[in-house]
Amino acid sequence: MDWNALKLFLAISEGGSLAAAAKKLGVNHSTVFRRLNSLEQDLGGRLFERHTHGYELTSTGKGIMTLAQNIAKEFDNLERRVLGKDATPSGVVKITAPNNIAYHFLPRYIAEFHQHYPDIQIELLVSNQEFNMNNRQADIAVRATPNPPEHLIGKALCEISWGVYCGEGYAKKYSPPKKLDTLHQHKLISGSGSMIDLPSFSWLEKNVPEKIQVRCDDLVSMSYFAEADLGLAFLPDDQQRPGIKRLFTYTPAAKSKLWLLIHPDLRNLQRIKLVMQFLASSFRKDERL
Repeated sequence: MDWNALKLFLAISEGGSLAAAAKKLGVNHSTVFRRLNSLEQDLGGRLFERHTHGYELTSTGKGIMTLAQNIAKEFDNLERRVLGKDATPSGVVKITAPNNIAYHFLPRYIAEFHQHYPDIQIELLVSNQEFNMNNRQADIAVRATPNPPEHLIGKALCEISWGVYCGEGYAKKYSPPKKLDTLHQHKLISGSGSMIDLPSFSWLEKNVPEKIQVRCDDLVSMSYFAEADLGLAFLPDDQQRPGIKRLFTYTPAAKSKLWLLIHPDLRNLQRIKLVMQFLASSFRKDERL
């Protein structure tokens, strides 16, 4: 079994289908089908049971799964160590960042960075989900969190508080609140989905659920609901922008820090260091934070 065959096996087992594996590997469905048949013929046994709902490992497949994962991990380690010794300021740097940071901060920073380092290409992965930094799905993660993952290293850029925000029209039409005990007099925008467990929104659900007009699982969308004068939004201060007005600090919310994070094996790669240093300087100089 060569490395490409191993990647094929892992892609099918992790994705559960040929279509998912094809998408991950960047090839078409028929190529995955053909390579799997060839691999099973070489090994002399079936690795997957074919079902209408997808592909499941056979006992033979399960037997080699752990070994395949360990080999893949070692290949990833080798790649990171080789890349970490590269001293040429060129190539691709993958950055993952949440929606708001990607929309309102990074475009300006990246445009300025390219004026200094035109040979370094930036690939921006916009997501609020955690990427696997071990296999280089992303090189640099921009994350607002009180506790970054222990397997990553990085820089804490600033502390982020939360505020109560409203739209300009809402502020003109109503008398905006100045403290928590008057929130029951206003329409409110709260979280949903995974956000409902955040202290910011669990406090609202516990204390003033009857005043909640709309719920949403995305902070950027909440800011636009506020701009549309649907009610008061409860947002981290990195969401500040024209169109919404900060009224006061929202104390039920836990403060977090904005971090730049990388895998330790990439710390000496020059293009990663250059991007990290430039982003850190840009964030720290930004008056919006």
